[in-house]
Amino acid sequence: MGQTKNRQLVSYLSLGSNLGNRKNNLHLAINHLRSKAGFIINLSKVYESEPWGLKDQNFFLNQVIKLKTTLSPQDLLKCCKNIEVKMGRSKSIKWGERNIDILYFSKFILDEDDLKIPHPLIQERKFVLLPLNELNKTFIHPTLNKTNYKMLEDCTDNTNIFLYGNK
Repeated sequence: MGQTKNRQLVSYLSLGSNLGNRKNNLHLAINHLRSKAGFIINLSKVYESEPWGLKDQNFFLNQVIKLKTTLSPQDLLKCCKNIEVKMGRSKSIKWGERNIDILYFSKFILDEDDLKIPHPLIQERKFVLLPLNELNKTFIHPTLNKTNYKMLEDCTDNTNIFLYGNK
């Protein structure tokens, strides 16, 4: 996999699971990321949220991690997709089961067919913004020019989200 010229850059990833043992799925994803993608600097608490977008499915457990990686954004995406496949994800429907989304990759801005950074829906998803704010309230979204905290304040998402437990 390609690297960012041996530089280590910080990425924020959103993890989510709504099938099987949801908490164990988060732990498995974290362990895979730790062994394949880089060094996990920090992770948020776990939140339980009602489904967003497609309502007729199980509640999700969500968590955000801060990762230091030498992978390029495209190779980090490939790594995340490989982990999802190993964990049994089948991408069948929009806003269905999910595992790993890249939210930010340093201050990079990418707009490719299969990869958009920052993630285009960060500001609309409270289940992302709550745990993201635990890790970095002051990070400024590189295209919206708002802090994570300001995006959470402005977010109109009214889905129910609950603190699930300890990390």
